[in-house]
Parts: sequence; structure tokens; C-alpha cells
Amino acid sequence: TSLALYDAIKSVGLPCVEVHLSNPEAREAFRAESKIAPASIAKVSGFRGDSYVLALDGLVRWLTRRPKT
Repeated sequence: TSLALYDAIKSVGLPCVEVHLSNPEAREAFRAESKIAPASIAKVSGFRGDSYVLALDGLVRWLTRRPKT
């Protein structure tokens, strides 16, 4: 379930981008509430297969810009 995914994402401590091929907010109402959004740094949706490319590009840019510890 989405809650299990949330727990898994939080447990690894790595940045995550939520990806959807379609736009969940434009579909059934129950899809509008994301359970993993609080564990994600961003969300990409509605761009079909390009959603994966956009999310990966965004993640790489986020990792490149964040301060080094």
C-alpha cells in the first residue's frame, strides 16, 4: 500500500520524487491525497512516460544544488 511505501522511503533516508504518469488530482477524489508526499522532496505528474525523465532530472539538480555536509 501507499503507507508501506511511505515507511520504506522514510526508512532509507534518501531523497525521493513521487512520480505519476497521469494527473491523480484530475481523476477520482480518493487519488488526490498522496500518502507518500510527506516523504518526498517533489512530485511530477501528468507527463506520461516523460514524468520519469523529468523526475530524474529534477532529482539530479536537487542533489547537485544541496549543501554538502
